[in-house]
Amino acid sequence: MSNIPETGRTPRVTIRLVAIQILVFSLLLTLGGRLWYLQIRNGDEYQEEAAGNHVQQVVQPAVRGSILDARGVPIADNETRLVVTASRTELMKQPDDGAAVLERLAGVLKMKPEEIKLRVRLCDAETPQPCWNGSPYQPIPVTDEASAQQAMQIRERAEDFPGINAEPTAVRRYPAPYGSSTSQVLGYLSPVTDEEIEKAKDSDSPFLSSDQIGRSGIERSYNKALRGDAGVDRYEVDKLGRVMGRTESEQAEPGSSLVTSIDSRVQAVAEKELQKAMVEARKQHDDNTGRNYEADAGAVVVLESKTGRVVSMASNPEYDPNDWVGGIDAKEYKRLTGKESNYPLINRAIQGQAAPGSIFKVISTAAALKAGHTFNDTFDCSSSYNIGGQVFKNYESQSYGSINLGRALEVSCDTVFYRIAHEQWKKDGGMTPKKGANDWFYKMARDFGLGKETGIDVPNEVSGRVPDRQWKKDYWDANKDTWCKVKDPKTYAEKIAKENCVSGMKMRAGDSVNYSIGQGDTLVTPIQMATIYSAISNGGTMYDPTVGKAIINPEGTRIDEIKPKAHGKLPVSKAQLKEMDKALAGVATRGTAAWRFGGWPQKKIPMHAKTGTAEVAGKQTTSWFATYTEDYTVVMTISQGGTGSGASGPAVRNIYNALYGVDAKGKIDKSKALLPKPETALPKIDSDGQIQAQRDEKFEARAKKQAEKASGEGGDGGDGGDE
Repeated sequence: MSNIPETGRTPRVTIRLVAIQILVFSLLLTLGGRLWYLQIRNGDEYQEEAAGNHVQQVVQPAVRGSILDARGVPIADNETRLVVTASRTELMKQPDDGAAVLERLAGVLKMKPEEIKLRVRLCDAETPQPCWNGSPYQPIPVTDEASAQQAMQIRERAEDFPGINAEPTAVRRYPAPYGSSTSQVLGYLSPVTDEEIEKAKDSDSPFLSSDQIGRSGIERSYNKALRGDAGVDRYEVDKLGRVMGRTESEQAEPGSSLVTSIDSRVQAVAEKELQKAMVEARKQHDDNTGRNYEADAGAVVVLESKTGRVVSMASNPEYDPNDWVGGIDAKEYKRLTGKESNYPLINRAIQGQAAPGSIFKVISTAAALKAGHTFNDTFDCSSSYNIGGQVFKNYESQSYGSINLGRALEVSCDTVFYRIAHEQWKKDGGMTPKKGANDWFYKMARDFGLGKETGIDVPNEVSGRVPDRQWKKDYWDANKDTWCKVKDPKTYAEKIAKENCVSGMKMRAGDSVNYSIGQGDTLVTPIQMATIYSAISNGGTMYDPTVGKAIINPEGTRIDEIKPKAHGKLPVSKAQLKEMDKALAGVATRGTAAWRFGGWPQKKIPMHAKTGTAEVAGKQTTSWFATYTEDYTVVMTISQGGTGSGASGPAVRNIYNALYGVDAKGKIDKSKALLPKPETALPKIDSDGQIQAQRDEKFEARAKKQAEKASGEGGDGGDGGDE
């Protein structure tokens, strides 16, 4: 019989269990103590260290999409340049914070060391430009104009240039095909501001601190499509800025391309002809002021008559958008924004405001029809018209006798429109208007789209001004205190101020008759008048002028066409519009513009025109020339340039010659026609997404040859009459 206890547990097993329990308890006690040490005794220290470790984002800028003309020729794209960058993180690891490295770099790049140091410092509220406004963990551009030899030196002597890199990078470029600048239409880029980043942070297209965005032109209006989506590399860094590791990344997606309706060949012709017209105008003597015309600014617009698409838009003075690439220096910025250069950043096609002169008479004609007159009614085209002792003269005091409304447009008879406007003013109650006065002349201007933007897709368009009764009252309210301070007027200006104090809020007879011929306080822009004349051409539809034609994604698989959009109809019947069209054709064949269209193939390409010479207080006259065919509308203006057909006429004729291939004798050479019909198709897209550019090598060769000639040659100026 066995003497083993019934429990079955030996003393040795019990000792082992106790030992294990003691060991486990000791380990738990040790871990608890360590945990107390880490979390309680030294908790603040470790928490601070952990907080110092964080993730930093390094932006990979997206390649900006190209802007192409109607034939696929780039007018804004990207080129590869050798860009030298500095890593601030690496420079800070140097004993002297990288000062010696930057000194050596300055020697290689032939730059001043101080200039480089300023470029790599970080921007803040107290730090003026130049400085770096992006992430301190992102490579900071030092220059984008490094030569291959300089880049090679930096790479081969890497030990002398820690943190410095030189590599090919895409940089914005404005190639100016055929010599066409297209500057005000394109606009320019500049870095995004902190305010813009904050404003867009919750939108579907937030900005990054390294972003370059469009500041004007279509670079601005189509910025969202062009900019693409930047990529992001994420790095874990400690509180000293040392990279501890790399986390997830997002690849950059390039921007879409924008196809425009601009034809760079026509744009080149328009810019050249505008410049030539201004140079020629400066050679002409102004009898009124006793000096030559200043011709200080001008603009020309070419629209497709049936769609409102912009084929060309030129503004002078112009500038080079490439000046903004990589940042603009203070001297150049001052030049571009200074009075001496006459503010070339202004797009005078959409921002230049002036009285329209007699090209306004198509609106006055429509107002006369609305008031009950017909094209068959006859009026006395006398040499002058008298209102209360004040004499309003016809242009050059010429008289045409009794003529109808159509003929009044052809010869631009001021006194016919004086009579109609004065008659209507009296019917409306004169200085004390009747309740519900018709005010057809003012209402018609607004119905034609004046006093508001056309809706063009180029930013910063201005609205012009229709000086109706409400405007007169508002203007008087704003100026009456100044006017009424004059008690004993002696000078002409003081006498006008005194008169305005008493009756400046009222629509006077002189205001109405001046308004009827596009003088006085009326202000219009070239794009507004081009929209009106293109509507007359196409049968009455007023289109929003557009530059953008289609947006194409980088793969070429998605095309978003920008369709023409109408914003209204001209307030005249088809029969009346037909009569107006006939009269405007008469202007080109036997009226005030006939001397500029001598020999034009009128039967094959019917030309319509209206000349205008606007008087501006304190300045020389403004030249206006509005024209259209079945296909195109061309409007040109030159500030302080003289008469409409005299200053602008030759240039407009030469633009049409280039469009249709018309020679000096009026014969059509189709082989030389740049664009006899508007371009309707989009450029072809290759299977890899590349958009084919259809270049015109013959025109390019001709343009190059012409560019070699002396500036200012050519032009068929000369003497001639105008209204």
